[in-house]
Amino acid sequence: MNQIAPIFKKEFFGYFRSPVGYVILAVFHIVLIGLAVFAGYYESNQASLDTIWTFLPWTFLIFIPATGMRLWSEEKRSGSIELLFTLPVPTASAVLGKFLAAWAFIGIALALTFSLALTTSYLGNPDWGIIFSGYFGSILMAAAYLSISSVCSALTKNQVIAFVISVLICVLVTLFGSQILLTVFENIASPGMLDFLGNFSFLNHFQTMTRGLIELSAISFFVVLTIAFLGINIIVLEN
Repeated sequence: MNQIAPIFKKEFFGYFRSPVGYVILAVFHIVLIGLAVFAGYYESNQASLDTIWTFLPWTFLIFIPATGMRLWSEEKRSGSIELLFTLPVPTASAVLGKFLAAWAFIGIALALTFSLALTTSYLGNPDWGIIFSGYFGSILMAAAYLSISSVCSALTKNQVIAFVISVLICVLVTLFGSQILLTVFENIASPGMLDFLGNFSFLNHFQTMTRGLIELSAISFFVVLTIAFLGINIIVLEN
């Protein structure tokens, strides 16, 4: 923990040392809230955040790769990664410190959307259990996306390339097991195979939580996936 904390502080406050971090937060908030309002948040006459949860995974596809692309690619580009690993800091601590800093930054972005939850409470009588379950699922899904982006950032010194690769992989894992992909493969895959693919769907596990159901299978899916990609991140850096 003593080795993780300095890296966490450096990375976390690094997001706010330039206007880029503020711009990313503002754009994320405006785009997500704007999509929710445009999709009929006020016209639905429902005291829920369903419109937010509908667009959140797709907004994450751009926002999280934009957040994670600099984690390791910037270190490689500037050459500071050699200095980092000459210090008595285990690779796992460096990976975890950077990951937690970026995850905390994403947490702030999600917290900004709570303004719509307060608006919902003012206009109606929402089920706060479902709202908090949705936010819990959002932060778990964000961790899984971020771990993928962190691996992509470790593979190249170019932030743009890291961003593009991250977006492509995140789109794939989002569609994986979704109804869109299942429709494509329904004529060439057996029902059993389609059900198996459905177990790996980001959208299915996230939507379960947005309905207020905190299932162990959904939590395990995101946690195991996050740990697995953090492990891959360590291996890539050590090699």
